[in-house]
Amino acid sequence: MAKRSKEDALETRESILDAAVQVFHARGVSRPSLSDVAELAGVTRGAVYGHFKNKSDLFDALCERVRLPTEVVCEGRQMISEDDPLGELRITWLVVLYNAVGDWQLILDIIFHRCEIVEDNGRIRERLLVGHAEAAEQISGLLTRAVAQGQLSPRLDIPLAAVMAHGTLAGLLSNWLLAPQSFDLAAHMERCVDVVIETLRHNKALQKPD
Repeated sequence: MAKRSKEDALETRESILDAAVQVFHARGVSRPSLSDVAELAGVTRGAVYGHFKNKSDLFDALCERVRLPTEVVCEGRQMISEDDPLGELRITWLVVLYNAVGDWQLILDIIFHRCEIVEDNGRIRERLLVGHAEAAEQISGLLTRAVAQGQLSPRLDIPLAAVMAHGTLAGLLSNWLLAPQSFDLAAHMERCVDVVIETLRHNKALQKPD
């Protein structure tokens, strides 16, 4: 009986989180109440409070369902040979985009476009800031290795290249999440990433001035 009660509680918690995704995606994070979430989940408001202290706590738990794009970048997994840093960077970006067009789409859209960065959402803001800083360092490190391996020009302006590469992919993801019907990202993600890789290889504007 105790095991069943624990399983029921977990199922209720997941149902509340599922409902929160739909409510926050449709109406943003600040406007809906916990009563709105409870109604869609088919539970009482008290049941929601049994699992989450407040809406901020619920939103934080919701965000834990995904890895932020910057967090994927800085996980530092060696998915291919260490002597191919550009290949490692390429696969990392593809992992981000693959998950974005899959299970993470709605939650990432909430974070990117429907979440007001206010005090109540401080923990997700902190995750965003920390992830951004760590991802920038990780990308710079991969580009530095790529230069050392001869994959990129020794004249590459690494700080500028890291900013432009990161911004291009983040902008692609943000724009697609805003209007996913406008572009088939799933069909073209490899080409999109390869455009960035080829830009790093050949765009002279990313090289240090003479």
